[in-house]
Order: sequence, then structure tokens, then C-alpha cells
Amino acid sequence: MAGNVWEWCADWDENEAYGRYRQGDLAPPGTGSIRVLRGGSWDNVNPVNFRCAYRGSLRPTHRNGYDGFRVARTPF
Repeated sequence: MAGNVWEWCADWDENEAYGRYRQGDLAPPGTGSIRVLRGGSWDNVNPVNFRCAYRGSLRPTHRNGYDGFRVARTPF
């Protein structure tokens, strides 16, 4: 998966979210203007973004340059 594709998450980005999660409040932010991105794309030039655990964020209307592909197959 590493370096294969960015994935848009349903979560809104919030700076304080991980602090709340550590304290046991696992409710995701209800609103926002920036969404969470996970993963990375082969098309991105920064190697730190290749990890599938990488977390980024962008406005949902900004999709230019955040592409890639995923190869999938139905199991036997």
C-alpha cells in the first residue's frame, strides 16, 4: 500500500483531536472546513508522505495532485 494512493477520510481535521482521543473522548469533530487524508501517492515527491500511516489534511475542494491508484482483487 505504501506510496500507492491518498484516501480521503470522513473525519474533519482538528488540531486538538488526538489530545481528546488520548483522554478517551473518541468522538470525531462534527464540522470543519478541512478533511483528513491518509496514505500517500507515488506521484508525491516528498518521501515522508509514502507511508500508508501518513496523515495530512486539505480542503475537500482541493483535489489537484492528490491522486494515485489502488489495485484490488476479489479473494478466491
